[in-house]
Amino acid sequence: MSPTLIGLIGIAIMILLFLTKMPVAFVMAIVGFVGFCTMITPDAGLALLSRNVYDVFASYDLTTIPLFILMGQLGFNSGISKRLYDAGYKFLGSTRGGLAMATVAACTAFGAICGSSPATAATMATVGLPEMKRYNYDDELATGSVASGGGIGMIMPPSVVLIIYGILTEQSIGALFVAGIIPALLISVLFIITIYIICKINPDLGPAGEKFTWPQRLKALLGLSETLAIFILVIGGIFIGLFTPTEGAGIGAFGVLVISMARRQISWAGFVKSLMETLRTSCMVLMLIVGAVIFGKFLAVTRIPFEIAGWVSDLQVAPVLVMAVVIGIYFIGGCFMDSLAFITLTVPIFFPVVMELGYDPIWFGLIIVMTTEMGVITPPVGINVYVVYGVAKNVLKQEIPLEKIFKGIFPFLVAVMVGTLLMIIFPQIILILPNLMY
Repeated sequence: MSPTLIGLIGIAIMILLFLTKMPVAFVMAIVGFVGFCTMITPDAGLALLSRNVYDVFASYDLTTIPLFILMGQLGFNSGISKRLYDAGYKFLGSTRGGLAMATVAACTAFGAICGSSPATAATMATVGLPEMKRYNYDDELATGSVASGGGIGMIMPPSVVLIIYGILTEQSIGALFVAGIIPALLISVLFIITIYIICKINPDLGPAGEKFTWPQRLKALLGLSETLAIFILVIGGIFIGLFTPTEGAGIGAFGVLVISMARRQISWAGFVKSLMETLRTSCMVLMLIVGAVIFGKFLAVTRIPFEIAGWVSDLQVAPVLVMAVVIGIYFIGGCFMDSLAFITLTVPIFFPVVMELGYDPIWFGLIIVMTTEMGVITPPVGINVYVVYGVAKNVLKQEIPLEKIFKGIFPFLVAVMVGTLLMIIFPQIILILPNLMY
């Protein structure tokens, strides 16, 4: 039996195991381990298993993940998200659709200290949905803006997905972080324009809220000062080479903790909850990396990625058509699998193909994150939609049908597609800051 055929059988078995609802990390690890043992020897498989698991958990770079997650959890439990939303509300709330715009702006700002899409969506749903309900916002617009705005947390540094991509492809996490700033801001602006157009067509969907004076607005703007300070400290420090991403993560987490304690806005229970949520999320992410690494080793010995890369390079078609197919696969796959799991699964397959075509690895990383961002708001998985559905049920004490939320995200999905297309046509949108960094 040829190595390629063994690899294809392994992929088919893995897909079947996914259907049993087994955790993705364990499926990738089991299939990768058994496949590697089949291709080489059981002793080699056991050596791979022990060595790779140790290497993953002993990696210094991976400490970035729990530290950035801790930074986001501390920010949430200390009330930073509420102050961010309050600032956006006082500036934009008096215009039609202003509360939805404020929600998107707050999602962008909170994403700068969180790095998780579902966490950003859950946080802003808790804060924003009751206010939009109070001003009689349409349920589709309200839930759609929160679910879609939460997706910006995948792009805005410090993004956990970008960290995983950087580790799997051995790319600079700092370069990926600064590359994500302009795309995140662009998507945020496109979302705000989308809300403006929706409310221009039908003003009843997003009625204007109360108007605030400039002194009130400037006072609320102080709520952004701590987030802005942390973001500039962490990303600016990484940008100028003052410290590494791992050191920046530690400084960011410590900075949020100091600010929270100085303001006396985090309790001991909130601090313990932050630690527990950080531990739970970090273990999930780290196990995904372990599974992806083991499965990637199996794919390497089957030579499937290299066979695909060689086949693609021999095709008499433009590289842009191949890239369109790859992006299409990420979009479709993101609709059926968790974005983080799908990226860890597929990067070992497609990264060699993309490098063979001569594309920039930093640009590719942002493009696939942008594409899988669509997956967090599209059926049938659409994790952000389910998060907003659950929060709405608990906070508003009413059940908003899932189909209504999915319908509400459609205009924002079009906006993400437009933004992704712009970044494909004009790659400097992504690469200008990393090029300045180096």
